Amino acid sequence: MLIRDSASSIAARLLEGSLELHLIEQFVHRHGYRPGESEVRSWNRSLPALTSALLDAGLGQVEMLVEYGLPLTSKRADVVLAGVHPRTGEPSYVVVELKQWSEAHPDEDDDLVLCRVDAYSRPVLNPIEQVRRYCDYLVSFNGALANHPKRMCGVAYLHNATDFGVAGLDAAETDERVRMFTAERRGKFLAFLKSRLAPESGAEAADVFLAGKVQPSKQLMAVAADEVRDREQFVLLDEQQVAYELVLRAVRDAHRSHHKQVLVVTGGPGTGKSVIALSVLGEMYRRGVSALHATGSQSFTKTMRKVAGARKREVQDLFKYFNSFMTAEPNTIDVLLCDEAHRIRETSANRYTRAEHRTGKPQVRELIDVARVPVFLLDQHQVVRPGEMGTVAEIEAAAAAMGLTCRVVSLDSQYRCGGSDAYLRWVVRLLGIEGDGPEEWEPDGRMELEVADSPAAMEEFLQAKRAQGYGARMSAGYCWKWSDAKPGQELPADVVIGDWQRPWNLKGDRSVMGAPPSALWATDPAGFGQVGCVYTAQGFEYDWSGVIFGPDLVWRTDQWKVNLSASKDPVFKRTVSEDDVKRLVRNTYKVLLTRGMVGTILYSTDAETQEKLRELVTRSASPVTA
Repeated sequence: MLIRDSASSIAARLLEGSLELHLIEQFVHRHGYRPGESEVRSWNRSLPALTSALLDAGLGQVEMLVEYGLPLTSKRADVVLAGVHPRTGEPSYVVVELKQWSEAHPDEDDDLVLCRVDAYSRPVLNPIEQVRRYCDYLVSFNGALANHPKRMCGVAYLHNATDFGVAGLDAAETDERVRMFTAERRGKFLAFLKSRLAPESGAEAADVFLAGKVQPSKQLMAVAADEVRDREQFVLLDEQQVAYELVLRAVRDAHRSHHKQVLVVTGGPGTGKSVIALSVLGEMYRRGVSALHATGSQSFTKTMRKVAGARKREVQDLFKYFNSFMTAEPNTIDVLLCDEAHRIRETSANRYTRAEHRTGKPQVRELIDVARVPVFLLDQHQVVRPGEMGTVAEIEAAAAAMGLTCRVVSLDSQYRCGGSDAYLRWVVRLLGIEGDGPEEWEPDGRMELEVADSPAAMEEFLQAKRAQGYGARMSAGYCWKWSDAKPGQELPADVVIGDWQRPWNLKGDRSVMGAPPSALWATDPAGFGQVGCVYTAQGFEYDWSGVIFGPDLVWRTDQWKVNLSASKDPVFKRTVSEDDVKRLVRNTYKVLLTRGMVGTILYSTDAETQEKLRELVTRSASPVTA
């Protein structure tokens, strides 16, 4: 929040010309640098429109919270108005989203949620939907509203627009709680404000709002507990249960001693890290302890939201990304479960990060700061991108620098790949990650391993498995270009091997021609038929996994050779050391080779590598031919 004052006082600052300077000073004080010209221009154009409306409505004593930061996120509401309800006498709050748009139109592909504005190259959220979500979020995460959701409402004020200029936007559902007004409907906007705010001081209501404890509301946690419990179809075994109990103990100890503790749970694919995370999450909600789940993977987080929050959209807000905590206050939640923590990056900033949030603070420090008990669940051999640095050593060093104790729990038994420890050892030896080199596969009755003579034979084999009721996917190293799918057209068949051609999985968030969005490729049955990459496969599992080795990793005589020039992955176009490339490419194939629960079938585009795979596997299995 940059400023809190009554509407009359802010109007006076506007009149004397001091408001802009005050906002800039507060911005610099909070963020360490000056705001951009577009942000200052927005303040100068929109805040006068709102303060004028409040004064004309006789609401000069209402408190304005300008640029209010939503809890546990870097998002900001333009203004939150705090006052007294004219009928009930209770605190009343209005989230106001101010838009300078003169024209906006519903997006043709999703006219109820998205819209098009000439100033932006891609669709943006309909302001009605934007305000609705801000209201829902504040009710879920501000303690002052948890038991009083009716105290919060929202309005989008398009003060430069006519009804004709934004025709169609109001097709999105509106009610007394969420509304949209244009300059042409300014009179109705004033009436709406007067229906929610009385002409008296809003200072006390603002105090209550700002003092509200930042954490998931009890109601939200109760809903989440039901949602997660209904989906708990797993039993924790041995060291999984130990890790689970240690997390619960750390939470209890942190409450008793008022000290933070850092936990790291480490284990290979399928050792149950995510199962533990969800079990702890559900137990925390049932106990009324605030907890959040976070990952660095869009696919993984979206799937978690779909699995655990399919029936209750508010539950989805409990599943966040590692970069969600850039502006969060320390210790605002009790437990943060950092799943897939090997994907932690150096900082949370990316090319879309607003300038004011580019602090350079290490991401691991942000994650430790925000919770009393941060829990990191990771597999160090699943680091597949430059800049990922989620290792036990990095977390221990960050904790030590903060004077905190860090406890490490190792998981040994694994439940992926049919529970076959032999298969996992075979994979890491095959790729030279551990051991003295590849060894011949000895079937252990738990995991099946095959080699296909061609990608067509692989696909035919997997189709037969699907006909038997198994789930199956094909994935490959990132060795082919990846074209954008065009609406209404077949997916581009970028993965070309001889006369066999198939598309990559989709890049975006929408289904195209029946193919699921990228985040759901591994879990939606319609994902078969597209070739997945490591970024969509990581963190997931399916019964049968087909893995295509591309020319980026080839066997030559007695060792693996990494050919960076064969990779089409844009992350490797940056400056990456040769040793890092070798490690990341091997880790990529380790991830792909450990997705299957029942079996894996292999194929390499390189003749010598294909022959090596046959040598290692097909003495104990029959080659798969088309």
